[in-house]
Amino acid sequence: MKKLALLLLMICSVQVFAQKRNALPHGMVFGTKPKDIAPVPANKLETLMGGKIRQTTAIEGKIIKVTKEKGGWFNMDAGNSRIIEAHFANYDVTLPKAIAGRTVIIEGVAQRQLIADDSQHLAGDTAVGKKQHEVKVNPKERLTFEVQGLMVDK
Repeated sequence: MKKLALLLLMICSVQVFAQKRNALPHGMVFGTKPKDIAPVPANKLETLMGGKIRQTTAIEGKIIKVTKEKGGWFNMDAGNSRIIEAHFANYDVTLPKAIAGRTVIIEGVAQRQLIADDSQHLAGDTAVGKKQHEVKVNPKERLTFEVQGLMVDK
């Protein structure tokens, strides 16, 4: 009798593990739904920003990987071996790891990393003349994106 119960338990557990997960459907929304503005391809975001430090926009791109599910932290491909590090403004959003490799449309605020000329990140403009700090955009730094809404496209 014990062997029969054990065999039945093993067969049931195999059925549970054999369940397939549903793919994320087209149009699935995380956060708020992006507005009906034309999204810019992720590889053209830097040219769109020009010399601006921050830009509110919608972009379309492919998610490389989800780094942290809670809070929706992920990396997006920006072309030319560049990466956009993105996270949701609302920490209550949970982004599944299955979204990696999918093309999405995200809306929010794109921002560049600023570095002072002498690597003092929090340096103020207190000095004048030669010692005055100049803030430069470091082209090797990654772009960051604070996401308001995400929609699965492809």
